[in-house]
Amino acid sequence: MAELITAMVTIFNDDLSVDYDACVNLANFLIENGSDGLVISGTTGESPTLTDEEKLTLFSRVKEAIGNRAKVIAGTGSNCTDSTLNLTKEASKTGVDGIMLVTPYYNKPPQAGLIRHFQTVAEAVELQVILYNVPSRTGANIEAETAITLSQTANIVAVKEASGNLEQIKQIIDNTPDDFKVYSGDDAATFDIMKLGGDGVISVASHIIGQQMKDLLSFCEQENFTEAEDLNNQLMPIFKGLFKTTNPILVKAGLELIGQPGGPLRLPLIEATKTQKAELSNLLETLTIKESTF
Repeated sequence: MAELITAMVTIFNDDLSVDYDACVNLANFLIENGSDGLVISGTTGESPTLTDEEKLTLFSRVKEAIGNRAKVIAGTGSNCTDSTLNLTKEASKTGVDGIMLVTPYYNKPPQAGLIRHFQTVAEAVELQVILYNVPSRTGANIEAETAITLSQTANIVAVKEASGNLEQIKQIIDNTPDDFKVYSGDDAATFDIMKLGGDGVISVASHIIGQQMKDLLSFCEQENFTEAEDLNNQLMPIFKGLFKTTNPILVKAGLELIGQPGGPLRLPLIEATKTQKAELSNLLETLTIKESTF
């Protein structure tokens, strides 16, 4: 079954400490609105500004609260293999269901270095591992052949693909085991990746339009691509609107607009401007989405 996984924001108090209770409440809200799983402390969760202690507390608090109602995937990746390894080992003790490892950023490792990095971490734990390829942020691409090679590691079970390269994504889908999952890492590319045989999306927009994202996946899974394309076209303005500035600035503003706490951001990210909030509010008010047929 195609999966809707939300890359969850981290909610902070006014003093910028983590509001763990609000994070738990948001996790419950997302599950109630279609999410099959949550990524905690990914890029959308402002992972670069969280301490390891904060991350581990978030993992355990969210998993304890939602139990088996959805998967909890811990974002433990960094650009240092030893640090990633240590945090991943600690995360495996918190009860989470899986790990997501972003491509090491800034140091731009060659493909052989990426293989050794991911295999070193994956082989140290029993949890399932999702690779996260987002070269626009990391400066390094997990090439198709590298992803195919890594898919042979027993507990590397999926990749979140945000390269924007559909040819590369198709190559991965066509040449990895049937049980290796390829998730869209970009809401706007989800329809195209599902048509290629993708397995779902790790989404940001699902904070705001979770049920509609679930419908989009359901249409695609049923190969009802006419309805899927129609819904995708209706949702595209919100997909693009949430990324008019650096994520998660606008998705936090969007949560506030729909009556859910979003909270402030930690520097170097800053709050959405009044103009950005007004544009997003107008978009949400004017967006016409037909009701779910499922």
